[in-house]
Amino acid sequence: MTIAYNKIEIRIRLSAIRSNYRLLCGHGSRVIGVVKADAYGHGLFPVAQTLAQEGCDTFAIGTVEEGAALRQEMTAAGLRPRIMSLVGPVDPEDYPLLWEHDILPLIGSFRQLETLAGQAARLGKALPVCIKLDTGMARLGFVPQEIPRLLDRLREAPLVRPIMASSHLATADAPESVDRVMAQEERFTGMLAALAKGGVRVEANLANSAAILGHPGLLHQSQRAGIALYGSSPFAGTAWEHLGQGLVPAMEARTKIVAVHPLKKGASISYGGLFTAPRDMTVAIVAAGYADGYSRGLTGRGAQVLIAGRRAPLLGRVCMQLSACDVTDIPDARPGDWAVLLGGEGKLAITADELAFWWGTISYEVYCLLGLNRRVYI
Repeated sequence: MTIAYNKIEIRIRLSAIRSNYRLLCGHGSRVIGVVKADAYGHGLFPVAQTLAQEGCDTFAIGTVEEGAALRQEMTAAGLRPRIMSLVGPVDPEDYPLLWEHDILPLIGSFRQLETLAGQAARLGKALPVCIKLDTGMARLGFVPQEIPRLLDRLREAPLVRPIMASSHLATADAPESVDRVMAQEERFTGMLAALAKGGVRVEANLANSAAILGHPGLLHQSQRAGIALYGSSPFAGTAWEHLGQGLVPAMEARTKIVAVHPLKKGASISYGGLFTAPRDMTVAIVAAGYADGYSRGLTGRGAQVLIAGRRAPLLGRVCMQLSACDVTDIPDARPGDWAVLLGGEGKLAITADELAFWWGTISYEVYCLLGLNRRVYI
């Protein structure tokens, strides 16, 4: 029996990301490219460079460290975009990096503000910041009743200079939750008005991918595009699914078939013997498992892979680096051939939302975890 081992290969179509960015730009004003978490597993610098070539001038990353890494890469490429940290400074080591790498941090607590003010005073150097406002997510940010105190403290810290305000929508991807979305917008505009009355006028952004596509009334001076940049519709599976038309998936995941062999009727396969063959079958063993980010949670969920252009159901338990699938009806399956875990051609292509459904998660996690594997750009 021929065996050919290989790891999962992640193929990224940068042309798809270009296309998605252009589509999103057609919906409103400045689009901020959200490239946090290694660009949702698509590769931080390749994605940011591609978007910069399309005219994107602002990028949102997660941690300050990720922002510093992006700044170094972009500077080396002769690019000088604005980089904002959505998490903002957390550890003491984060604060000096803001000045060193010209990072615009989201500041959502008085603790952060006080630390920044002290650091700015010691350096004698101003720092632009983004004020994080909590309009209903209840995660991070200043709430409406804190605005007067915030304004007072900003007046006392002239080297901390707000140039932007952001908030996060909790339910923009749920068509049935329009009222909640609009309530957040009302709070946001009210807080912006209070800031402006106190002399703080800023660029504002509230809209995420779902709001860009489905809530045009929420577009402020800029928007933050995340999941839609990578080709997944935030409205997949909902009554508003049509609003994601035109988005092109950028990621494909594939691996090699390492073995093909018969499985006799009544025989079981993989750990725990969860699957017993109801008839004589042929199985393919593919080099993908939970160590590769291909979740053990796919076990028994109806998951499929694409082999020779046809769907092959997973059988039994997903292992650490191997999984089994049914190729009884795919007689041309051979060791060394590709098995597509995500993507593929035509109507049988496996979408990120479909894989996420089998997985019991969302497309964001599918991208982030599979994107930890070796990537090639096509």
